[in-house]
Amino acid sequence: MKVASFNVNSLRARLSLVLRWLAEHQPDIFAVQETKVQDVDFPTDAFEPTGYKYVFKGQKSYNGVAIFSRSEITNVKLGLNDEPKDPARLIKAEINGLVIVNTYIPQGYSTESEKFRYKLNWFSRLRSFFEKGFKPTDPVLWVGDFNVAPQPIDVYDPEGLLGHVCFHPEARKALSRVVQWGFVDVFRMHSHQPGQYTFWDYRLNSLGRNLGWRLDHIMATQPLAKKCTASYIDKTPRLAEKPSDHTPVVAEFDW
Repeated sequence: MKVASFNVNSLRARLSLVLRWLAEHQPDIFAVQETKVQDVDFPTDAFEPTGYKYVFKGQKSYNGVAIFSRSEITNVKLGLNDEPKDPARLIKAEINGLVIVNTYIPQGYSTESEKFRYKLNWFSRLRSFFEKGFKPTDPVLWVGDFNVAPQPIDVYDPEGLLGHVCFHPEARKALSRVVQWGFVDVFRMHSHQPGQYTFWDYRLNSLGRNLGWRLDHIMATQPLAKKCTASYIDKTPRLAEKPSDHTPVVAEFDW
């Protein structure tokens, strides 16, 4: 089973790129974030010929999540249990006997802003979401753009970026607390090399200079992590014409 996660930074703007990537790599489960399209305008006609089943929740211009699958999708849930806003940041589904939770975590804007507090609180509520709904022994995948680089190895300049909302000690601690519920970072199971990133800013020739961040993740509970045979980042879509500023992360499981 192949699982991929990709922040597309506007699904309609990146539609041809996404369709090409799906046709070439044929993941069994494909989680997408930042679709930036309200539900009525979701490009269903473009995906019907692919044979993928899909569920989505979006809004105009911001956020938006979707899950595509080769198999049936059941027991779909949108948003956190107590979500006061931004329901288009989480979608949960069951596929082939496992649970997949696809999230687009708030970015945080600045550490002095209410948006950063909201980000930290979102992680806390996500931990409660897992605690109340699942057990660490359940086969659960948590994927998406977490807007946090967990470790110094996951950013190009750990000293200079220490206070950034996506590498702030409080944000990293908030992420770690959710991971400690029972998740394994499957990418780091298979790669311990520095310079492995999923996001590069459009500015300052960040891609050419590899000034990147590893913000996109695939986390698995132990029953799934034990069956993870590979995990890698596919940089090719970021090198395409008119790309997203992110690129897919992929994991393969003997499931």
